Order: sequence, then C-alpha cells, then structure tokens
Amino acid sequence: MIHRLRWRVGSEDALGFWAERLAQEGVELDPPTDESSLAFRDPEGLGLELAVVVTGDEPLPAIAQGVSPDYALLGFDGVHAYSQAAGQQERMLTDVMGFEMIAPGSYVLQGAHRHATFVHDEPPSAVGIQGAGTVHHIAWCDHDQDHAAWRDHLAARGAHPTPIIDRQYFLSIYFREPRGVLFELATPSPGFAVDEDPEHLGEELRLPPQYEHLREELERTLTPLTNPRETIVP
Repeated sequence: MIHRLRWRVGSEDALGFWAERLAQEGVELDPPTDESSLAFRDPEGLGLELAVVVTGDEPLPAIAQGVSPDYALLGFDGVHAYSQAAGQQERMLTDVMGFEMIAPGSYVLQGAHRHATFVHDEPPSAVGIQGAGTVHHIAWCDHDQDHAAWRDHLAARGAHPTPIIDRQYFLSIYFREPRGVLFELATPSPGFAVDEDPEHLGEELRLPPQYEHLREELERTLTPLTNPRETIVP
C-alpha cells in the first residue's frame, strides 16, 4: 500500500521556509530521506515529503495566501508504496504501462509535459489496513480516444481491469498492479465544469445523479471543510 506522497519545491530556500512554517504549526519532522527533502506526517499518519527536484517539467505552482511564489509547491513528484521484494523489477509497470526502472524498486513514467515517480520500499512487519490516513488508489490520465484501447491492452496482459466506469466528470478503468496497489486510468474529459461554474468549483457539495437522493443524509454526516483563509466580515 502507499505510505508517502511527495511534492516538488524549487530550492533549498523553499525547504527552509516550509521547515519553519511546519514548526510553527507544531508539526514534527521525520528523519530526512536525503539532504534535499523534508519528511513529516499528516494528522492521520500518512507520510508526506517536500523535495527539491531539478527537472525540465512544466511546473504546477500552488497559489496560496501567505506563501511566496518562490516557495510554492510545484505539484506532485510521485509516491512511495510498501512492497514485498521491493527491488525486483515489476514488468507490468515497464513492459505493459511504459514505466522506466531507474534504480532497484524505483520507476519513472514520462508524460508529454511532466513525469511521475513510483517507488517500492521494503514493508514493515505490520499488515496494512485500509482506512483513514491511507491512499485508496493512484490515478493516471490517459487520452480520451485511447481509453478503450488501454482497457483491451491491460486485459490482454492479464491485469483484469474493470469495465469502463462513467464517473460523470471522467471515465475510469481500475486494476491492481501485481504488488497490490490499485491503479486508475482516467480520461481528462468532460471535466468538472459540466455542472457548475468554473469560477466557483468546490464551493458546494456536488453529487452524481445516483447519489442525489442521499444528499440530506450526506450533508448531515460528512465532516464540513472550512477554508482557514476566508476573511470573516462582521
């Protein structure tokens, strides 16, 4: 299962900014994985990491109040997953999905604009249990016109993909890579603007049609999310 998410930052100065910001919030740092990263955990125990990544990839800077563009997070770099025989090459990744194995247990998938890493680490003795503080799956984007062909390709190679599932905002295919991590292939279309104004995405609870009859119950039981940066006007 996945145990760490890794974000990119642009410099050692950015790491210094985030180390200070995390300390101010009482977040304890884990032992560093290398000199160019910060490792810590979210409130539910999931491992997080910020790392200086030198790359020619198109950046995805996160714009946030109180964070200078010089220190902004620049998008996901990849994930770490626990795996038995972590260093052994997994040919489902390399031969079927197009990853390159760059070191024992470390893979990279190169897209047209950005790349992502997928790293296998030796697991602890305890058995993982899915729940709060864990990652359910990794989603990879494919092209709309290639979606059905990808399902046929995976099925022919023994991956046992699901049928194509309509998620209203995109189409999905799910399957497990041989080490057990759940993968999703998702189309970029039609996108999240099909049922709300792009300028106001995420401001209201949106439900697929099959769950609309549960709105009252869900609004009562889901934990509300509050934007800490909202200015309260008396």
